[in-house]
This record gives sequence, C-alpha cells and structure tokens, in this order.
Amino acid sequence: MSNNTSTTLIAILTGAAIGAGLGILFAPDKGSKTRGKIKEGYKDASKDLKFKFDDLSGEMKQKLKSAKLDLEETYVDLLSDMSHKTEDVISFLEIKLAELKEQNARLQK
Repeated sequence: MSNNTSTTLIAILTGAAIGAGLGILFAPDKGSKTRGKIKEGYKDASKDLKFKFDDLSGEMKQKLKSAKLDLEETYVDLLSDMSHKTEDVISFLEIKLAELKEQNARLQK
C-alpha cells in the first residue's frame, strides 16, 4: 500500500474508534440501543473499508497491467535497437574485411 493510502486508512480507523468511544460515553440511550448504534456504525465502516479496498485493488491491478505493457514495449524496443546495432556492426565489419582483403591483395603483388 502507498504511504498516503495507509495514512488515510489509519485515520479512518482511528476516527471510527474515537467516535464509538465518545458515543458510548455521551449516549443518552439505554445500553442496548447504544450497542445497536455501534453495531450499525461498525457495519457502515466495514462496508466503506471494503469499498475502498476493492477500489484500491482495482487501481493496483490496472497499474500492474499498464506496467507490464510498458515493460513489454520497452523489451520490443530494446530488441529492435539491438537488431539495428547488430546490422551496423556487421556492415562495419564487412567494410573492414573488404579493406583488409584489398590491402592483402596489394601486399601479395
């Protein structure tokens, strides 16, 4: 998880815990009603966290897919560059070989 997401998640959980604690301390209702409200608050927070997790999971999958495509593209570009470089080296060597053959022919006369 990224640092920003971790911080947000910690803040949400801390806020929920503080809110639940304050709700219990200052609740004008009976204990059973207060527990019911806390249970509903927990369910809401739980659904919210699940939604955020699913959203974050989807984003991560998309980023990984994009990174994979970028890596594949970079690999293809690298192979293409190496192919061109290989052709350049072969051309250079063919020129040098022709020059050496010419020099050898002159030396053998």
